Amino acid sequence: MHRIVLSGNEETAVRLGAALILGCMLGLNRELHGKPAGLRTHALVSLGAAVATIVVLKSPNHSLAIDPNAIGRVVQGILTGIGFLGAGVILRDPNGHVTGLTTAATIWICAVLGIACGLGYWSILAIALGLTAFALFFGRPVERLAERLFNRHQSRSTDNSI
Repeated sequence: MHRIVLSGNEETAVRLGAALILGCMLGLNRELHGKPAGLRTHALVSLGAAVATIVVLKSPNHSLAIDPNAIGRVVQGILTGIGFLGAGVILRDPNGHVTGLTTAATIWICAVLGIACGLGYWSILAIALGLTAFALFFGRPVERLAERLFNRHQSRSTDNSI
């Protein structure tokens, strides 16, 4: 098997491009569901996380960062900051109904996936992106099915106790 060798700038472009594309994919899902944080927001979160990670990972001459703990600090900072951004899309109406949790979670996972892109963890990225897409595309039908099954089960137990 042949391994493709990229220059430092080409590798950086691939990592940033991957972050942008995966952010667009997840953001498109939110956009199609009419959520306030859509394609552009998710794309920028993922890209920004990748940029921040690459900046601390590599020096301008493309050598590894001198302080390996710097990566951990940047990851912590990204996730803390994204928590505030995600909190901005969570709303509760006067009846106590909460909306925006899935969008907040997709913003958070976009940041994490952006970090994975920035670090070049391609296998982790592929698995996590696949699982994220699965949760977004099939989560609602599974929730509805479980709700129907639970409500039927609940109504049967209520009927039996009468």
